[in-house]
Amino acid sequence: MDSHSATFDRRLRALEPARPLDCFAGNRIGLEKESLRVSPAGQIAATPHPGALGSPLTHPHITTDFSEALIELVTPALGDHQAVLDFLADIHTLVYRHLGDELLWGTSMPCVIAGESRIPLARYGSSNAATMKTVYRRGLGNRYGRTMQVIAGVHFNFSFGDDFWRLYQDQEGDTGPLGSFRSESYIAMIRNLQRIGWLVPYLFGASPAVCGSFLQGRETNLIPFDAQTFYDPYATSLRMGDIGYQNQKEQGTGMKASYDSLDAYIRSLTWAIETPCPQYEQIGVKVGGRYEQLSAAVLQIENEYYSTVRPKQIIDWLEKPTLALRRRGVRYVELRSLDVNAYEPIGVGAEQLLVLETLMLYCLLADSPRIGATERLAIDDNQVVTAHRGRQPGLTLNRDGQAVELRQWAGEILDAMGPVAALLDGAAEGPRGLSLLAQREKVRDPDATPSARMLAEMRANGEGFFAFARRVSAAHRDALEGRTLSPEREALFRDLAAESVCRRSEIEAADDLDFDTFLQRYFDQGRAIQAESAQHHSR
Repeated sequence: MDSHSATFDRRLRALEPARPLDCFAGNRIGLEKESLRVSPAGQIAATPHPGALGSPLTHPHITTDFSEALIELVTPALGDHQAVLDFLADIHTLVYRHLGDELLWGTSMPCVIAGESRIPLARYGSSNAATMKTVYRRGLGNRYGRTMQVIAGVHFNFSFGDDFWRLYQDQEGDTGPLGSFRSESYIAMIRNLQRIGWLVPYLFGASPAVCGSFLQGRETNLIPFDAQTFYDPYATSLRMGDIGYQNQKEQGTGMKASYDSLDAYIRSLTWAIETPCPQYEQIGVKVGGRYEQLSAAVLQIENEYYSTVRPKQIIDWLEKPTLALRRRGVRYVELRSLDVNAYEPIGVGAEQLLVLETLMLYCLLADSPRIGATERLAIDDNQVVTAHRGRQPGLTLNRDGQAVELRQWAGEILDAMGPVAALLDGAAEGPRGLSLLAQREKVRDPDATPSARMLAEMRANGEGFFAFARRVSAAHRDALEGRTLSPEREALFRDLAAESVCRRSEIEAADDLDFDTFLQRYFDQGRAIQAESAQHHSR
């Protein structure tokens, strides 16, 4: 991606005089942060999700991911980055009131796994919707193993407001429907986020080492750090590398989503959900009266497709995500490549949010041609190389078929992001611009990255990954337990917990179908997508 393209310069200049602080007032940021609940000894918790927190099936802010022990904390989409962080901190504070002596693991990579059978699937109740969520997770475990599913991360959700989109559409000379322009612009932004997505694990990666217990005897290229820890000397984010979750998805399936357009994206996912996969057919769907997966297709549902960044729309209850995208377009973009930050009690900090917001606008303004097969391979390779060897002196990546040093390319991107940060800040030295200065230091000195700091701290303390992670987790707990909640936030969480339990009971009481019929009707929504797609193309 040419950071100094004529397209980028033209778009940037067009926005500069247009009262940018007003048009960016509608920007919204949301966070989803996963954390493993662990025992004081560091084992994955075998206890159920704390009932006092409400129902994970229906609570808008406190739920679970793959495992009953993998709690997921979700903020609303807010206009101020500090308000988002404060809300996330408040959820953490609330959760710790109900964990007893358990800890929220302060890193992405899990530890001391006593076999996959000891990783409990998330449970959501007795309704058909709850059963579907658990079966989906059982299918993930059967397809890829449960160990991969308990890697934690932070998802950064971002959207521009309608005022910005109307201004930007006018400046681009587009006269079509605003919704269509917004969706295709988000898809173009996603293509650029993929092109330079390796920058996120370089700057913010915090998983350079793993417990030997996580590897479960698998052969890897990692080397021993000590008797219980394995690492890559120059790794940034092993979570995003060959041993992480995302690469398991495409083994033997040939599945790659298309980002040529929103329609192409929807069609590629629909194909995967409807196309049988011989590898998964061997597992079976309903075996001995129990569902082992939702289907034997390449993907059970849309969320199974792992990508570092996704186009998203808010879905109605039991609405398929692809149908929501077809009906209402892209509402926001979800960046999924952030590791849990071991140096922040809530796993993410203000500097990261400011840089990522700047990155989003930069990737929107830069020219974004479609991604061909050769470039797709380069994107994937750049991601893995950076994850495993990002801090290696002289490391080169593939840019437009040419080898370029990571540090040179990163510096060029950050330089181009400078005026974008000034545009968002409304000043040359605002908070986003200052946050970029810290990133330039990480490029100049790789030892300033979180991944390098972790390894240096482990060496200085003579501790392996487990001891490091348990120590920082305990420190985070102490910091969070020392916080207080405002009366308004106390009341909000109390009401949401009660409402979520009532809503779950209503869902269970309203069930009037057997699970087989319920599941068939859910998947029949795919026909609606095809019908609406045909109608779309006939216009």
